[in-house]
Amino acid sequence: MTPTFTHAQLPADPPAAIRAMKQALRAQIGDVQAVFARRSTRIASRLAEIDALKAAGQPVWPEIAFADIARGGVSEAQRQAIRRRGCAVIRQHFPRERARGWDRERMAYLERNHFDEIYKGPGDNFFGTLSASRPEIYPIYWSQPQMQARQSDEMAAAQSFLNRLWRFDSQGRQWFDPDISVIYPDRIRRRPPGTTSKGLGAHTDSGALERWLLPAYQQVFASVFNGNIDAYDPWDAAHRTEVEEYAVDNTTKCSAFRTFQGWTALSDMIPDQGLLHVVPIPEAMAYILLRPLLDDVPEDELCGFSPGRVLPVSERWHPLLMRALTSIPALEAGDSVWWHYDVIHSVAPVTDQQGWSNVMYIPAAPLCAKNLAYAEQVRDALAAGASPGDFPREDYEADWEDRFTPGALNAHGRRALGMAE
Repeated sequence: MTPTFTHAQLPADPPAAIRAMKQALRAQIGDVQAVFARRSTRIASRLAEIDALKAAGQPVWPEIAFADIARGGVSEAQRQAIRRRGCAVIRQHFPRERARGWDRERMAYLERNHFDEIYKGPGDNFFGTLSASRPEIYPIYWSQPQMQARQSDEMAAAQSFLNRLWRFDSQGRQWFDPDISVIYPDRIRRRPPGTTSKGLGAHTDSGALERWLLPAYQQVFASVFNGNIDAYDPWDAAHRTEVEEYAVDNTTKCSAFRTFQGWTALSDMIPDQGLLHVVPIPEAMAYILLRPLLDDVPEDELCGFSPGRVLPVSERWHPLLMRALTSIPALEAGDSVWWHYDVIHSVAPVTDQQGWSNVMYIPAAPLCAKNLAYAEQVRDALAAGASPGDFPREDYEADWEDRFTPGALNAHGRRALGMAE
């Protein structure tokens, strides 16, 4: 039975919807404070593990060699480590020189088409609820390097490996095909030496208000919202492929289900130079969901939420989680990093950056009806050189020289866009 407070579409009066939701969930859960305390104790235990690893100079991020993925040599212990931390580094996912070549080619593509002269600034305010909200992310989707990586054998192998960390057969259904991932075109980051940047505040993607009000998310998080929090499994795909984020015009959203968000490094990454951080505790989403139900949060608020924006995580409302933020290790060009799509992440600030910090964002979005429907939109955007539907309509590349076109799709690319072989 669908709870009466849920909304399949963005409610006309979000504060009123939040008040109704809180009243219903508190009645459903019972002793919210006790359930929240139980989850906090578990997170504190994980935090102690993380702190001990850091103190011993041991890696917190699990690291996997791509060669082991390719030959099927990843151990069960390594798989469990990724599930426990919700993140991973894939070393030498692509050869270093190949990635560096892609970086040079991508830079030439921007220069040839005069991007710096025509760029108008961010097309939306998606990160506007964050304390630091201006990352060096640019709306470029169709360069040759991006599409070559998206449709490569190496990317297909890594995505299949990551998708299979999930429980995709449950409740009598197969929720997705782990061995085919659709192409989900995302943007690039380009941060040159000497940059001073405030980074990007801690947040999660794939819905803010939706996490509490969407009927599908109520099913995803049923054990959290009925008080049986120890049964919550962040790796169970059940009903996640049915989530449809609210439509907010001309802003960033995600119309696909992603098992992992990720990016591929096109330059070497130096420690303490504005790197990605995550809270490597995938079940921390339960803490985020329960936190607004406590008495110290205003009745019509969700700890800083705003419609059409990311879900912010802050020292004010989530101090325990903020203590767990952990940087990626040093990387070489060609390494890739991945994090469960519920995992809290941020980008650290940097002053007078040493070296480049260039990446292309490529997630794992396994084949399911939801993702196939979005892939059809992606096909049209690729043909037109347009911004994909999940992003502001900036369309810089429509008449650019040397952009990738549908005729260059290989077998992986055609399959990933739902095209007949």
